[in-house]
Amino acid sequence: MSRDIVAVWEVDLSDGVYRIEFEHGTTTGKRVIHINGKEVIRKDWLFKLVGKETFSVGVLETKATINIEAMGGFAYQYSLDISGKNFQTFMDNRSKISKTWTLKLDGIDYRIVLEKDTMDVWCNGQTMETMGEFAEDGTETHFVVATHNCCIKALSSGRRRSGLIHVLLVDGDGVPEFMQ
Repeated sequence: MSRDIVAVWEVDLSDGVYRIEFEHGTTTGKRVIHINGKEVIRKDWLFKLVGKETFSVGVLETKATINIEAMGGFAYQYSLDISGKNFQTFMDNRSKISKTWTLKLDGIDYRIVLEKDTMDVWCNGQTMETMGEFAEDGTETHFVVATHNCCIKALSSGRRRSGLIHVLLVDGDGVPEFMQ
């Protein structure tokens, strides 16, 4: 089985990182979309070779659209929109409104994400039960991963422009932020 993969994107959402692959048969009009290796859309024969394919990504069913545009001749350009924003703008915005940490506890990999706008905490694709409290130097959001006590501290950076700094502590030890 030949696959005509013409574009691949890695989309970082609260509940995980999703790999979107797009196949486009430029003679048959075939369009196939895979998310993390699972086929979610297949259209085998389309006479119109340009257009859009809209689908959902992740547990929150984030809206995504692949745009197919002719570039002259038999060349095509593919772009991805997530939540109505182009891919790069969406990813730049995600890095401002969320904070991600990856760590290994008891031999298991964990990906913890803080949504700064809602203060929701996600761990390996699940929203966590949290308890927030005010502390002397800011706020603390407490939750448990496996048997480990976790706390995300929101501290003032001391500079008006940079606002708050979010730090993850697991059993009292700091965890470095994950950098894309």
